[in-house]
Amino acid sequence: MVLDNKMRGAESMGFGRSGLTLGGQVGVDAFAATAAADNALCDQFYPYYAELCALSEIRKKPGFGAEFRSGFGGHSLLYLSGVRRDQGAGYPTLKLCDPDTPPERCGVGISVNSHYRNANWVAAEGRDFVFRGLLAPDEPLTRAVYERTQRHAKETGVLDGVEFHEALFRDKPAGMSKREYMYDISVATDYAVRFGRDVYRARVPLDRTRMGLVVDFLNGLNAPYRGGAKQYRWRILNDNCSHVAHNALAVAGVWRPWPTGQFFAIAAFNFPVPKNELVDLVLRTNDLPIENPDLVYGDVVARRLLLEHDALPATPGALVQAERAIQDNAVYDTAKLRLIFYDNHFWGKYRGRFARIFGDPRYVDLRANLRHFQARHATARQNRRAARPTATGAERARFDAAYDRAITGAAAEVERHLAALRAPAGARAEALA
Repeated sequence: MVLDNKMRGAESMGFGRSGLTLGGQVGVDAFAATAAADNALCDQFYPYYAELCALSEIRKKPGFGAEFRSGFGGHSLLYLSGVRRDQGAGYPTLKLCDPDTPPERCGVGISVNSHYRNANWVAAEGRDFVFRGLLAPDEPLTRAVYERTQRHAKETGVLDGVEFHEALFRDKPAGMSKREYMYDISVATDYAVRFGRDVYRARVPLDRTRMGLVVDFLNGLNAPYRGGAKQYRWRILNDNCSHVAHNALAVAGVWRPWPTGQFFAIAAFNFPVPKNELVDLVLRTNDLPIENPDLVYGDVVARRLLLEHDALPATPGALVQAERAIQDNAVYDTAKLRLIFYDNHFWGKYRGRFARIFGDPRYVDLRANLRHFQARHATARQNRRAARPTATGAERARFDAAYDRAITGAAAEVERHLAALRAPAGARAEALA
């Protein structure tokens, strides 16, 4: 799950003595900065993408089934466009969509939760359902919508084949079946997340091949638990929701994997939490110094990605977006929801970086982002022309060739997208062809 209540335990595990504190909110209106995000255009330009989503705490009102109020550690969800659940598997399993499937009809939200006994993660299908359930735009969240969304989750099999740890049922309301309880405590955590949580989303465009690596990795995580011989145990320091999202992006060449299974005294000083991960991802995918091939070559992950896929971790279209929990809400309290940084409150880096990200249009606006990368690609090509040729060995020669292909290809793609944005809406498809 959910760092949620588990983070309260972290405060008694010695983090304060290490000089680290749990940083709070920052003075930036992230929601206003991204209010005009154009998801339809991003889907058109980048049909395969991953979104790391940092979700706030949740505070459910009494009288709506299972009562659930979390801590301020939040939750991490990974949304994958171009991926769907294997409906015939009877268990959380993923597969790539057919290439001609419209992006709005093909995507899954991957959620890791301490509730599960025989799975590491579950998947809810459809972007609108993952984030808004069956709530229509500008519709208030009522009991009827809340119950209708749960029925849809059951009908589509979000928890098919999944069992919860028996201890979770101790708080089950009388008269509610175990299956009903499972779906009830999963609302706003595993699906319909904006029912009760603020959402911060960092998007990373991928291609079909790299998305296939993510799918294989996630299916591999669930495989040991499917038969029930091995039980899944969520661990805040070594196997939480952020570990899974981070390492899924690592297999796509975005950054280094985060180790799991470390000795707890070591892991306690450095483990991933949702809001930190969001900031790190935005900066990794936007600010890597791609203009300097020597620095890129020295980055082991970036070098491998170039050599294997002709791609760079920093890419146009890597945008961040923030969305409030549904405000007209009969089911959840949604005023001033907290989502902390794990950072030093006085001189830690994350609060300032978060404010800078949401204060700069190139991180949140597609057009500004494309123009920013257009200038960076031009600088990269100029630097390559000015560089003196040197004998650097076979691997460096292969790297330089891959670097040139990646910069040239990305620059051409940016020019196509900018041309499409300048064209009338009816001519946009032709400009992209």
